Amino acid sequence: MIEVSHLTRQFDTIIAVNDIAFSIAEGEIVGFLGPNGAGKTTTLRMLVGYLQPSSGLIRIMDKDINSDPIEIAMNIGYLPEQSPIYDDMIVYDYLKFIADIRHLNPEVFSERLDFVISKCGLREVIGQQIQTLSKGYRQRVGLAQAIIHDPKVLILDEPTSGLDPNQIMEIRDLIKELGKAKTVILSSHIMQEVQAVCDRIIIINKGRIIADEPKEELGKHISEQIVLTIELEADEADFSEWLKLNPEATLLNSTQKGNHWKLELSYPGTKDLQRDISQFVTANHWLILGMYKHKHSLEEIFHVLTTDTEQQIAERNKTEDITEGQTEENDNNA
Repeated sequence: MIEVSHLTRQFDTIIAVNDIAFSIAEGEIVGFLGPNGAGKTTTLRMLVGYLQPSSGLIRIMDKDINSDPIEIAMNIGYLPEQSPIYDDMIVYDYLKFIADIRHLNPEVFSERLDFVISKCGLREVIGQQIQTLSKGYRQRVGLAQAIIHDPKVLILDEPTSGLDPNQIMEIRDLIKELGKAKTVILSSHIMQEVQAVCDRIIIINKGRIIADEPKEELGKHISEQIVLTIELEADEADFSEWLKLNPEATLLNSTQKGNHWKLELSYPGTKDLQRDISQFVTANHWLILGMYKHKHSLEEIFHVLTTDTEQQIAERNKTEDITEGQTEENDNNA
């Protein structure tokens, strides 16, 4: 649905976006994160055609964004960080104005108006002048204009800014619902929001993409050791034999209440020993009650990745390249 390759944007001597690449499939909800000045907003503006790239390619719906920008724009809904609304207009008139720009016929406009009024909670203010609205309602109007034409791609920059907790939950649910049929890029500084809504996360820093993973796998970028907690039922949960066969693993802690055991094992992040541990437990006829890895919060991961020095980032990437190369070599030898 969206393909970006070698995308660069330079402002005089400042390179805001530096040779980035990613692709997003139809139906994905992707979080696009970065600290202030990382190149995040510049990238989003290029995706919607507001800024031209200095170099590189953007394809949306299998079309180069420069080949037919009007048609592509018809299929994009965009909510910038500062909502593009006119204070002197009535909410209804503003949405009608946007619908006319989008060339919606009266029947489609009526149907979509009912949808956005309901989903964005605008029924009480539809006849009110925008300048009299609270920040939260203004944000809802901005979201309504982004989805009124039923676009296939949604690009949302801080969509819940200014909303109260109940409104945030409603908008999150709406984004999840829209993501079932649309491609959504969500940018937000609220990490809980990204974690709750997105399937995948892209992190950009200093103009470069430093992480692009399903959200469950982001922790591997900062954790050299995996900590695995196992809860099981056994008369005597003795892992000494397994630890001899796996010297890279360490038993961190073991507690017992009756026949209920809770153990914490640590092993290198380059290893995947979970299946092996499960087989050992099963072979000893113990009952697994639970098995789970310690998860770093998105805030922790974001902080570590975006405060690394360039040297640390290069060293981590070099390590990942070596590991991938060894894996490929092993696969080929096999």
